[in-house]
Amino acid sequence: MEGLVAFWAESGIANFTPGQLLMMGVGALLLYLSIARGFEPLLLLPIGFGAILANIPNGGFTEEGGLLYLAYHVGIETGVFPLLVFMGVGALTDFGALIANPKMLLLGAAAQFGIFATLIGAIGLNFVPGFEFSMQDAGAIAIIGGADGPTAIFLASKLAPELLGAIAVAAYSYMALVPLIQPPIMKLLTTESERQIKMEQLREVSKREKIIFPLMVLGLTILFLPAATPLVGMFCLGNLMRESGVVDRLSSTAQNELINIVTIFLGLAVGSKLSADKFLQVETLGILLLGAVAFAIGTATGVLMAKLMCKLSGGKINPLIGAAGVSAVPMAARVVNKVGLESNQHNFLLMHAMGPNVAGVLGSAVAAGVLIAVLG
Repeated sequence: MEGLVAFWAESGIANFTPGQLLMMGVGALLLYLSIARGFEPLLLLPIGFGAILANIPNGGFTEEGGLLYLAYHVGIETGVFPLLVFMGVGALTDFGALIANPKMLLLGAAAQFGIFATLIGAIGLNFVPGFEFSMQDAGAIAIIGGADGPTAIFLASKLAPELLGAIAVAAYSYMALVPLIQPPIMKLLTTESERQIKMEQLREVSKREKIIFPLMVLGLTILFLPAATPLVGMFCLGNLMRESGVVDRLSSTAQNELINIVTIFLGLAVGSKLSADKFLQVETLGILLLGAVAFAIGTATGVLMAKLMCKLSGGKINPLIGAAGVSAVPMAARVVNKVGLESNQHNFLLMHAMGPNVAGVLGSAVAAGVLIAVLG
């Protein structure tokens, strides 16, 4: 009889709390979105599964020595996982479109305005009862507007580790919802005739230019914003391995095996922060709301900057490509191409949109460096 009592006392049924059940439901929702709807499956699936594991009573996953505990402290707390992901993303990135049209850097920069506008919004929420965000918290929340998951995780781990779970889920959720969030904003801010603008074909970029570019970007970052060099440096390393052509094995590993392995543990580690005691707080709702605002502002400012460039160029730039200034690569560029084709079935904007898209990756890394330098 005593054995049965002890068995019951250790069972999940006897120890579940309503909060744990709710968070396991959130994990199941993330699994549904990734499997059934195809929303960012590479990360939402391990994050969702990690959330389920983290809320199992007596499972020990998040306790000292547990798998999720180790994944978080080894990979997230140290900042290693986001940096390795950035190296893989760099190895996957072709800067040709940006090198061929350097003006696209302005669109990548303009789309980061949402980050700094949201920082002010996060501080403003402190006037609402129940919210108490420090400047570090606000900076970590604001980076969601860059639509760059690894950057958001890296910055949150440095400035506000207690908010990492909510920030990561918000960042990746809005990245997954790019095809739903961006088109209405793009259409609201542009006219039908602007969306029909066809852009000239980009010039061919030489191999030498592609090799020099990551070295130049790293050099400028070292000189003007050293705090951003962890992210920018790993990104440039991955890109240099790709473009140099002398380390194909390393480039292939960074693009495939390494980034895939890291992504699994990164997702699980983020999911470990979705435990009921850490996630079910009023601040979480504020973070999700501010993340949506940040993403919308970033998209809008990118489009508005592109409209200005369109007028200054005499109508040679399609304003839609400004929406690709957020860092969701290559999804944002694909959305721009799709919206452009809806207005003109012969208007292929994908390569033109890749310029501001990769500029947005650099822009979000630089913004993170600024926030670390000022607030860290």
